[in-house]
Amino acid sequence: PAASLLYPYGLDHGDHKNPKLDDGTSKKVSLAVPFTFYGKEYRFLYVNNNGVISFDTRVNQYTPDPFPLADGRPFVAPYWADVDNVLGGDVFYRETTDPTLLTRITEDINQYFPKIPFTATWAFVATWDHVAYYGSTTNKGNTFQAVLTTDTETFFIILNYWDIQWTTGAASDGDAETGLGGTPAHAGFNSGDETNFYNIPGSQTEAIINITKTSNVNVPGRWVFQVDDFKVTGVPTEVPKVADSNNCWL
Repeated sequence: PAASLLYPYGLDHGDHKNPKLDDGTSKKVSLAVPFTFYGKEYRFLYVNNNGVISFDTRVNQYTPDPFPLADGRPFVAPYWADVDNVLGGDVFYRETTDPTLLTRITEDINQYFPKIPFTATWAFVATWDHVAYYGSTTNKGNTFQAVLTTDTETFFIILNYWDIQWTTGAASDGDAETGLGGTPAHAGFNSGDETNFYNIPGSQTEAIINITKTSNVNVPGRWVFQVDDFKVTGVPTEVPKVADSNNCWL
């Protein structure tokens, strides 16, 4: 069922919640299990309100730049845009070894990557729950999630897009009423060097609003990548569809 796209989150599941602060971040999170991303091991990360999980350094920037970035910041961008959780929504995160969750993650990874032996022993779950955009004059909110997981040998990141209602904050030239236009959200992976990166199709175009319908694992709204030695698999060749002015799909 569609509702199972998101893994459980919230205070009831032991999550921490980010402060209500435009362009804010979590505290520095020290990981119990080091996470390997593009061949480098990281022991600290930040969950940034603006839709980014960054290693070693905060990301307060609200208008996304296309990857690769020249400034050496390694991060994953589930949905990098100008989130304002003061206006609405919450940002949750937790480290977990909960057996029920790890079993579910293991089953999912095994389904998508049947040739890679994998049994999850650890996960980090970050969820942006109905978050508003900067300058919003509506109650539009985006709900999406990133899950980092490993068996200590192989490392994966799962991106879940449950409900995407806006692409752009007002300070990124978006429309305050629609949350569209301007410089739209960016989704992808940046290693920190100038050669290793991946942009999810539709990033920084109006088509990113439809990321809930796209996938590289045949599950609409879910993108999954092996990230220790980054591999792109199962990516559709079709460009994401966008709605015309009559809201008909082209």
